[in-house]
Amino acid sequence: MPASQPKSFILDVYGSCVRQLGGWLAIAELVDIMADLGQDSQAVRSSISRMKKSGLLRAETRRGSAGYALTEQALEILDDGDVRIFHSEQPAVLADGWAMAVFSVPENEREQRHQLRSRLIWLGFGQVAPGVWIAPRRVLTETRRLLQRTGLSRYVDLFAADYAGFDEVRELVARTWDLAQLEALYRDFITEHSGTLRAWRNGGAGRRDRDAFVDYTLALSAWRRLPYRDPGLPPELLPRRWAGQRARELFAGLRTRLEPRARAHVHAATAGPRARSGAR
Repeated sequence: MPASQPKSFILDVYGSCVRQLGGWLAIAELVDIMADLGQDSQAVRSSISRMKKSGLLRAETRRGSAGYALTEQALEILDDGDVRIFHSEQPAVLADGWAMAVFSVPENEREQRHQLRSRLIWLGFGQVAPGVWIAPRRVLTETRRLLQRTGLSRYVDLFAADYAGFDEVRELVARTWDLAQLEALYRDFITEHSGTLRAWRNGGAGRRDRDAFVDYTLALSAWRRLPYRDPGLPPELLPRRWAGQRARELFAGLRTRLEPRARAHVHAATAGPRARSGAR
C-alpha cells in the first residue's frame, strides 16, 4: 500500500465519505482513518496544515474536539470533480463542436503559464498550436469556472468553435492528444484493479468494511486522474476496442460494491470506540 500522497487521499476520503457525514472530521479521527491507508501521522498533519493555508480546509471545533471541515472552495472543487469522475460515461457528440482556449502569458510570468497549461490538460484540452488549445465543447462551463476560481481567466479567451480545417478530424485528434498513452493508462488501471472486483464479486468472504474502504479509496485515487486526462472524444474518433470503456465499467463495479461499505467504515470510525471496534 502506498505511503505517499496524503493530500490526495484526504481529499478522496472527504469527497467520497465525509461530505455525507457533514463535511467535518476530528483531527484524531482523520489521522486514524489515514493510518488505514498507510499514511504517517506527521505527514497527514503536515498535509492538513497546507490544505488549510490553501483554503481547502478550515479549523472547526465540534463535540468538544478540534477538527477540520471542507471550505466552500473545496466543496465547489469536489462537486465539479463528481461530474467528471462519476458521470462522464457519455462521450461527446461530434456535431456539438469544440471549446477553444487561446491564451497569451507574459514571459515574466512563467509560473502562471505553467499553471494554465496544467489546468487545461486537467480539463482534457489538447494543444493545436502554441497558445491554442481545444477540447469537446461540453467542457466550456467547467473551464470558465475553473479559470475564474484560479485567477487565470485574465490570460485566456474562450470560444465555442467548429472545425473547418483541411485535414480529417481524426488527423487533428491524432496530433492533438496522445491517445496511445491514455489507453495505456486505462489498461494499467484494468490490470491493477480487476482482481479486486473479482474478489468482491466472489463474496468477499472474511472481508470487513475497513477492507472495502481501503480497496475503494485506492481504486478511486487511481481512477480520478483518468477522466481528467481523457477529453471524452466522440466514439468515432477513438481507436478500435478503446480500453477506456472497459476501465469505466470496472470502476463503476467497484464503486457499486465498495462505496457503501467504505462510508460505513468512516461512519464507524467517527462514532466512538464501541462502534469502531464492531466495524473492524
